This record gives sequence, C-alpha cells and structure tokens, in this order.
Amino acid sequence: MQEYDAQGLAKAIRNQREKLGLSASEVARQAGVAKGTITRLELGQIGSPRMDNLRAIADVLNVSLTELLADSSLLRESDLPALTPYLRTKFKDMPEGAVKEIDEHFREVAKRHGIHLNNGPAAGEDE
Repeated sequence: MQEYDAQGLAKAIRNQREKLGLSASEVARQAGVAKGTITRLELGQIGSPRMDNLRAIADVLNVSLTELLADSSLLRESDLPALTPYLRTKFKDMPEGAVKEIDEHFREVAKRHGIHLNNGPAAGEDE
C-alpha cells in the first residue's frame, strides 16, 4: 500500500464521529470492528488500514469511503473520475443536457480562477 497521511485520516474520522455525537465505542460496535481499531485510526497509528474496516466505519459515520480515502491521501487525484463521469454515475437520472450544462459552468469557473483542467476521458470512455 502506498504511503498515506495517517493524520488526515485520523482527523477525518474523529471530526465526523464527534460531529455525529458518537463515541469511539459506538462507532466500533456499529461498524463491527474493535474499539482499539477506531482509537488507533484516530491516533494515526495504523500503517495499512483495511479497506473493509474503513468502509464499515465510513458507513457508520455517514460519509463516503471516497471522502475518507481522499482525506488520507490513500486516494490519489488520478483515482478520481472527471466531473462528467462522476455526474453520470452519481446522478443517473440527470438528463444529458444538465450534465453538459454543469460541466460547461464548471469549466468557466475553473478558467476564471486559473485552474487548468485535464480533459478527462474522451466521449464514451467513461461508460
């Protein structure tokens, strides 16, 4: 497994747990993991966290596994989809015209702020 930001993951888990008013014991119970796993993750002491544990913890914390992985650098920028395939996947019922409208707006905003976007996959490659 690649190097990751254990403190970023620790902070993400702890912040969301506290936001929900859950104890580490309660998160552990609901996720089906040992309390020590939660404690050690929140202290940044687990060198290679198990994805099944992180997925279960994310479910309990009402966040996506992707959010936890991104906060910890376990998920690289190159692992994320471009906006258009993301929108098509996340919002399956969104009309194609709406997807294009959002994409165009996003590109305009990015350009105004000096953000250079890669073009992502070619048409049809993301499906």
